[in-house]
Amino acid sequence: MNAIVQAKPALEEFLKLPETEPASEFIDGEILQKPMPQGEHSILRGALCETIDRVAQTRKIAKAFPELRCTFGGMAIVPDIAVFRWERIPFLPSGRIANIFEINPDWSIEILSPNQSQTKVLGKLLHSSRQGTELGWLLAPEEESILAVFPGQKVELYRGTDRLPIINGIELELTVDNVFSWLSFG
Repeated sequence: MNAIVQAKPALEEFLKLPETEPASEFIDGEILQKPMPQGEHSILRGALCETIDRVAQTRKIAKAFPELRCTFGGMAIVPDIAVFRWERIPFLPSGRIANIFEINPDWSIEILSPNQSQTKVLGKLLHSSRQGTELGWLLAPEEESILAVFPGQKVELYRGTDRLPIINGIELELTVDNVFSWLSFG
């Protein structure tokens, strides 16, 4: 008896599919749906976007995009936050921002959700790094730690009062404690 081998979809086929909520990604020939964001995830994503934009967007240095599909290197990923240097943001001739980003982010930030595979999320950051992303962060709220991915696949772990790396040109000082303090309102 011959086994039926199902061909993996091509990236072009994936990009023609209707959008899902939460977003689906095309990683290593597979379609994977992201988990639905929960409370901690939402707070961290919003606070990070606001903090980055406050220092970078106002001076046209960079812009933080939440949940933006980025298609590059044969994959279509949706980082929790994709930060692009201003000069790399795709604009239309009219001056409006483009809807489709076919480039890697300069800084990719992922926030680990409960029961989400840390290996798969780290794999997305490593793929981005191989394609030219300058910095990746993987926030682990349950452990209150942040993994940073640098060029050359170098990975460093940050905790507590460790000062976090930021891409050049963005004047921002954050520690791991600063980031996770946003989860407490008391």
